[in-house]
Amino acid sequence: MTSATVPRRRAQSIAATLPPGHEQPATDPSARKGELHQNAVQALRAMIVTGELAPGERLNERELCARLNVSRTPIREAIKTLAQDGLLQVWPNRSPVVMPLESAQTQALVEVVAAIEALAGELCATRITDTQVADLGVLHYTMMRHHAEGDLRAYFEANKAFHRLIIECAGNPVLVWVWDLLALRVDRARYSSNLRPERWRQASAEHACVLERMAARDAPGAAHALRGHLRAGLSQVVQTLVEAEQAVTSKAGDPLG
Repeated sequence: MTSATVPRRRAQSIAATLPPGHEQPATDPSARKGELHQNAVQALRAMIVTGELAPGERLNERELCARLNVSRTPIREAIKTLAQDGLLQVWPNRSPVVMPLESAQTQALVEVVAAIEALAGELCATRITDTQVADLGVLHYTMMRHHAEGDLRAYFEANKAFHRLIIECAGNPVLVWVWDLLALRVDRARYSSNLRPERWRQASAEHACVLERMAARDAPGAAHALRGHLRAGLSQVVQTLVEAEQAVTSKAGDPLG
């Protein structure tokens, strides 16, 4: 009997004693690879959205590997995914760069997303169930708790869930698809809009108004509240970007600068 036979027989013996349906799962390399890729995508996306990786910053693959404790392959695959999502710029033989936030493009996104969420609010108010209204209420109070604790990251996750639930309750799969596509690009602006304490407080009040309109099944009111909510927050981000771009242009044109 060889030394390899004993462990193999022991493994077969153990498997035989397990009840039906509880056999030891086989290791699937492709599943593990997919998990590593998805985890890397989520981690890098969060770092970009929160500004941990700033607009215009060059990515260092080696540093990211050490930071996320993964090999280069998941990082490189994640970079490809985030480039397709419009969050990274990539070129051959050069380090990828976090996509800059530009005022014109951000303004264009604000206009489209505000219109989409207004339409979703109108549809949702006519179709939402009492249970779904209660779910929105839970998310709203979750946001209020995170706001009181000053936890912007947790607030942002609850905020995104609040808006997505409204999109889902609108009952239009095309609307969900378009919102998911644009949300990847507008998340950075949404997150940064709440970095100002006064805006964060105002956003909480606006969510309460949206919830009230949904509970009342007020379709025009819900649409108006959501459109105003999006514009109020993101227009401040656009204005900040405009001022920053003007400052750069002014400095470039100053011979003494």
